[in-house]
Amino acid sequence: MSLLRLQPINGISQLSVGTPFPHKKRPLLLRPHALPSRTQRIMEGVSVGGEVGGAGGVYSYEALKRLDKLWSSICSSQEVDQKPQQIVSTIPGLFGSSGLADRAEGSYDVLVCGGTLGIFVATALCSRGLRVAIVERNVLKGREQEWNISRKELLEFVEVGVLEEDDIERATAVKFNPVIPELLQFSCQSNRCGFERKGDIWVSDILNLGVSPEKLIEIVKTRFISLGGVIFEQCSVSCINVYEDAAVLKLSGDRILSSRLIIDAMGNFSPVVKQIRGGRKPDGVCLVVGTCARGFKTNSNSDVIFSSSSIKKVGDSKAQLFWEAFPAGSGPLDRTTYMFTYVEPQPGSPKLEELLEEYWDLMPEYQATLGSPLPASFNRVLQFGDASGIQSPVSFGGFGSLTRHLGRLSAGIHEAIDGDYLDSYNLSLLNPYMPNLSASWLFQRAMSAKKQSNVPADFINELLYSNFSCMQVRLGDPVLRPFLQDVVQFGPLSKTLGLVMLTNPQIIPSIFKQVGVPVLVDWLKHFVGLGYYTFLSTFADPIVRPLVHTLPSKMSFQLKRHLEAWKYGAGLDYKL
Repeated sequence: MSLLRLQPINGISQLSVGTPFPHKKRPLLLRPHALPSRTQRIMEGVSVGGEVGGAGGVYSYEALKRLDKLWSSICSSQEVDQKPQQIVSTIPGLFGSSGLADRAEGSYDVLVCGGTLGIFVATALCSRGLRVAIVERNVLKGREQEWNISRKELLEFVEVGVLEEDDIERATAVKFNPVIPELLQFSCQSNRCGFERKGDIWVSDILNLGVSPEKLIEIVKTRFISLGGVIFEQCSVSCINVYEDAAVLKLSGDRILSSRLIIDAMGNFSPVVKQIRGGRKPDGVCLVVGTCARGFKTNSNSDVIFSSSSIKKVGDSKAQLFWEAFPAGSGPLDRTTYMFTYVEPQPGSPKLEELLEEYWDLMPEYQATLGSPLPASFNRVLQFGDASGIQSPVSFGGFGSLTRHLGRLSAGIHEAIDGDYLDSYNLSLLNPYMPNLSASWLFQRAMSAKKQSNVPADFINELLYSNFSCMQVRLGDPVLRPFLQDVVQFGPLSKTLGLVMLTNPQIIPSIFKQVGVPVLVDWLKHFVGLGYYTFLSTFADPIVRPLVHTLPSKMSFQLKRHLEAWKYGAGLDYKL
C-alpha cells in the first residue's frame, strides 16, 4: 500500500489570528471571469522567500494550482495498464567494458538520489566507510518550516553516527512540555489528542521539539562532506541503467555517474516509484493544508491530533477534518497549524484550495485566538524515505519513520554492498513486509469520510476518542506512546480493540459499515501476521540467531534481514 501526502503551507503572516483579513471596498464590476478566491488573495498577499521543500509542499498560489491539477489527474485517472516513462532499464553486459565507462565523472559505492531525507542515510553510510554521493535537483538545504519530533527519535541519529548529541540542541528551534497545574498528576504533559465534545487526552514528550530543517540539514551536510561525501547539486536524474557490475546514473546535461547501488530518496513523486507502480493510484491520500501565523498569546502546548467537528461537506465531497498545531521557533507568539484529512483518490475528492477555504473559516474557532514498504523491483536500486512507502497513515510523514529505521537500513545496506548482495531479491529484504504497518492502514480507512455513508456524523470522533481514552486511562504509556510514535504492536493493539469492544460495544456495527467487511477480512490477515511476527521475534529469534555466525555470508545476510523483519514488523524495536 502507499500513502501520498499533498501539503501546501503558507509562510509566517503578520495578521493577527482570529481577526478578519483586511480588504478595501471596491465598486462592483461586471467581469467575464470569476473573482479571486480568498485563498488566492491571501497567498498572493503573503511575502515568502521561496517554495517549501519536501512532502509536496508549496507556498505560492500558482504552485497550489499546479498541485491541485496533479491531484485532480490522480483522482480522475483509470487504473489501467499505463506505461509511465521508463527511468530504470537493465542493460546486459558489464559497464566497465562499455564505451560509457570512460565518460563517468566518478565511481561510488552508493549514489543517493534526493537529498532532503537522503542526506541522513548518505551520512550514515559514509560514517561506515563507504564512498557515497548525493544527487539533488535543487540546492541541498532544509526548508524554514519546522519538523516536529521527540528527543528520543533524534537520539537514533546519534546512535548511527549522523549527529552528535550537542547537534540536537543546535538544531532545535523550540521545545515545549511546561507544567500544567491541573495536570500535575500526569507530570508535564502538554501534547493534546482531542475529539469533538468527547474529551481531551494529554501526553508528554510526543512531537514536542520543533527542529529547524535548515539547521539540521546544514549540520548533517557539513558532517557528510567532512567524511568524504560528495554532493551534486542542481542536477536532475535523467535515467538509470543497471549493468551486471554497476548501476549508472545519467544526469541532465549528459553527465554520467556510476555506483554499486542507487538509493531512491526522491519522495512520493519519484519517477522510479511511478515506473514500479505502473500508473496505479495510491491506496490512500492524506491532504494537508496549513499556515504559520503570528499572534497566539497562549502558545505553550501542542495538538498531536484534534478534531473540532464531525464530518463536513468540502466541495462536492465529505471529509473528516483533523488538526495539528505546534509552537513555532520563529517567535513566542508564532504557531504552525495544519488541517488534514484522509481520502481515497476518486473523482469528486476535495481539492486543496477547497480545503484551504474551509481552513480560513474554521481556524479562528479552532485556535480560539496495507501496507508494507515498497520492495525493490530492480537490481542495484533501492527506495528510501517517503519513496519506500515506509511512513504510516498515523503520522503521515517520513521524518519520524526515518529515525526509527535508519540504523537497521544503514547496517543492512553496508552489509549488502560489502557482500555484493545487490540484486532485487536481496534488496527487497531491506524493505520487507511489515504486518504492523499493514495493520495500521485500518485507521486510515476508519478516518476517511465516505460520500455515501449510513453511520452517525460523529462516528469517527467517537471511535478515535474511545481508542485514545482506553489507551491512556486503562492501558497507560506502554500502549499509548508507541502508537503516537508510529509503532503498532500486537499486545497493545489487542488490548485496545478488546477494551473498546467491551466499553463501547454499540460502536461495532458502525465500524463494519464504515470500513466494510472485505477490508476487515483483509486487515484480519495482517493482524494475525502481526501476532505471528511477535511470536517469531519473541521465541524463534533467540533460537535461530546463533546461526547467523555459522552460515555462509549470503545466507547470514538474509537471515539477519528476516530477524529484523520479525522485530520491526512486530514493533518490538520500540523502547520506552
